[in-house]
Amino acid sequence: QVQLVESGGGLVQAGGSLKLSCAASGRTFSSYAMGWFRQAPGKEREFVAGISGSGGSTYYADSVKDRFTISRDNVKNTVYLQMNSLKPEDTAVYYCAARRTVVPGTTDRTYDYWGQGTQVTVSS
Repeated sequence: QVQLVESGGGLVQAGGSLKLSCAASGRTFSSYAMGWFRQAPGKEREFVAGISGSGGSTYYADSVKDRFTISRDNVKNTVYLQMNSLKPEDTAVYYCAARRTVVPGTTDRTYDYWGQGTQVTVSS
């Protein structure tokens, strides 16, 4: 069982930056691929970014590529999402998720554990 706790959300103006963190419990963090997803009001949850267990491979949705960076610290059992050049359309609840494999996926149903989410609001 893995427990995930996100933090770092908040209100920011367009063009600003935020860094989300997701702390994971357990002693085998590096054996889990991690992902960030988001869900805006009235929309389906969508993939944002993923990272392999070692951190050597990363994947991004086209909508955030070159603006967001996913990283992980396997000593601190934490995954991060650095979000730059934020846009109003980035407004959503952001969730981190863990997958029982070292290779990340882009589909939410392939992830096994989820955090409670953190709200990100970008004002225009």
